[in-house]
Amino acid sequence: MNDLLSVHNLVKRYKQLTAVDGVSFSVTKGQCFGLLGPNGAGKTTTIEMMEGISKPTSGEVRLFGEPASRKAFERVGIQFQNTALQDYLTVAETLKLFAAFYTKTIDQDELTELCSLGDFLHQDARKLSGGQRQRLLLALALINDPDLVFLDEPTTGLDPQSRRNFWELVQAIKRRGKTIVLTTHYMDEAETLCDDIAIMDQGRIVERGSPSQLLERHFEGVMVHLPATAVEGKILPFQMLANRDRVEIQTTAVDATVRQLAEAQVPLTGLQVKSPNLEDLFLKLTGHALRA
Repeated sequence: MNDLLSVHNLVKRYKQLTAVDGVSFSVTKGQCFGLLGPNGAGKTTTIEMMEGISKPTSGEVRLFGEPASRKAFERVGIQFQNTALQDYLTVAETLKLFAAFYTKTIDQDELTELCSLGDFLHQDARKLSGGQRQRLLLALALINDPDLVFLDEPTTGLDPQSRRNFWELVQAIKRRGKTIVLTTHYMDEAETLCDDIAIMDQGRIVERGSPSQLLERHFEGVMVHLPATAVEGKILPFQMLANRDRVEIQTTAVDATVRQLAEAQVPLTGLQVKSPNLEDLFLKLTGHALRA
């Protein structure tokens, strides 16, 4: 049995609002599974049901091949979007405190090295930078040496360098055989870390597969990007998708597309040609861009 986590027909309703509407998927041992979508898509509600924090209105969550139970959750680690830490404790003291909550723990020296905590191990946890705090929270999620780790938007608010440093830590954890469930709305993060992804919108999974599979399935050629102002009032012989202040044209013949734009007297200043990415895919599937 290779599925460490599976959910079947998961539904969550709040009075008249259906936040999660019949979600089903499974996560294979050793992979990083990404649950993607914009704010309000239902991904956090879904992950909270998988973590046992919120009870489903209907549907089932199975961990390690059995219905979710207290015993199963002892093999799970969670990095929440927000975690309150005890005041006036150093990083080392915080690790020791959280380790006391479990019967099985990872060696603190090993954890310190794995999450790169050594430079600030004896610093007051209240005085950590954003990236340092996220590394500490990741260490706390790993402190019970879990088989399955939930990371709920772990890099939100971090600067680009801190985000990439965090990605390296996640890849190191994966190399140790851990199974990871990651929620994010950063598409470069998903493409870098995830073996398999499910894209959610309005409470449902709208597409599922590896990043490369999804892009091959939905795109041929490249994307031509132009400022939206450049095509205002123009009648053009191809479909354009609006993405914030730009428009996107999917084409397999770049030269012909550029020639048609020039013939229509479209200004080419700001034109960009690039390969499709996951954000382009989400735009195509749902009609709006992923946003932080």
